[in-house]
Amino acid sequence: MRSPSAADIVAAWDGYAADFAGLSNDADEQLSSEQIAWADVIMVMEARQKKRLMSLFGQALRTKRIVVLNVPDRFEYMDPALVALLTPKLKQVLRKGT
Repeated sequence: MRSPSAADIVAAWDGYAADFAGLSNDADEQLSSEQIAWADVIMVMEARQKKRLMSLFGQALRTKRIVVLNVPDRFEYMDPALVALLTPKLKQVLRKGT
């Protein structure tokens, strides 16, 4: 629920668009090469996800900025604690309000 929450937080900001997808075979929405091509910045929640991303889409990522947010997997969708943790990290990555 971290990624859908992050995408919805960013999508609510004027001038930003966001999407989310998973890397595992059982993800509801699996990441596609089209999503990678569309993205200016790709954010993952954990370093292990970055490794998986690189192994699945390495060549397509060579011109992409990839950021590890370091957000643990212990939250429900839009949990207030998750929103409080994600919001400053997302703003820093996107330089929103600076």
